[in-house]
Amino acid sequence: MKLTKEQKKALLISSREYAQEVRWKSWWVFLSTTALLGGLLTVAALEFHFALRVLSTIVAGLLVVRLFVIYHDFQHGAILKNSVIAKVLFEIVGFLMLSPRSTWKESHDYHHKHNSKIYGQSHGTFPVMTTEEYAQASWLKRLGYTINRHPITLAFGYITVFFWGITLQSFLMSPKRHWDCLLAVLIHVGLVVMLAMTNWVALLMAFILPFAIGSGLGSYLFYAQHNFPEVEFRTEADWDYTDAALLSSGFMKMSKIMHWFTANIGYHHVHHLHSLIPFYRLPEAMNGIEELQNPKTTSLSPKNVFQCLRLKLWCTESSKMVGRLTRRKRKAIAAVTAGS
Repeated sequence: MKLTKEQKKALLISSREYAQEVRWKSWWVFLSTTALLGGLLTVAALEFHFALRVLSTIVAGLLVVRLFVIYHDFQHGAILKNSVIAKVLFEIVGFLMLSPRSTWKESHDYHHKHNSKIYGQSHGTFPVMTTEEYAQASWLKRLGYTINRHPITLAFGYITVFFWGITLQSFLMSPKRHWDCLLAVLIHVGLVVMLAMTNWVALLMAFILPFAIGSGLGSYLFYAQHNFPEVEFRTEADWDYTDAALLSSGFMKMSKIMHWFTANIGYHHVHHLHSLIPFYRLPEAMNGIEELQNPKTTSLSPKNVFQCLRLKLWCTESSKMVGRLTRRKRKAIAAVTAGS
């Protein structure tokens, strides 16, 4: 649905009603999620029945996603703002999630201000090239781009996205500004070494696998909610904040239990419209605002996952995301671009 300038302004104003947290609820969802995650990691680490440990590991991985989204909400200022206690606790969460405040907030705030811009949105998200850019790029640049968007990169997001992309790379690029990234790396390496020396099964079941599951799922969610068949990308001149929320951020259909585990991050169009709406009020906002009730959607079904993963490039000619270019097609586009 195309909105006029006045309608967009009215939509932003109407969303403010939901950008008010319920303080006790914010504390409850944070503390209860943390306690439940801690309990499941304990079960996974100790000598319980193997099937129970496996189940605890899987559920703990899903809770890692939930806790990360709660951390993400805090960094937006949507929950527990101005609480000194919450700030200290979430600093610890940031270290454990390999998303220290300095790098996560900087890159994620940039993402919200530049989401779906062609030639300006790759910081804080997965890069998007146009077909012309890709066709003219060097083989090394094409290789790097392909690796960044490859399903294996998403599946191993704990290493590729969080450990390397968000944390270690940020520190190497700016050690003074992102000193906390080095601390996060040292904490993780220290925990791995300590657990490996004492109980390698606990290391696997209560540390590596839960974070691998959570990071892999979280990486895909972040990817798919801005890389789906109907997504729109705009140039700087044509870009608009409200359009970026409604047309370039999707609603991911899930079961109620998966919406709970992912802390409603599937209501991504609502979140991008107003990032100060607490995650537990996103469904309420969608139900209460008519303009948010017919979003562009995707889901976690195998069909939709495959559709999202095969999208690689933005085609300026057809104004849609397309799959990988064949060598012949790439050369043809490069020739046309060079001659224009």
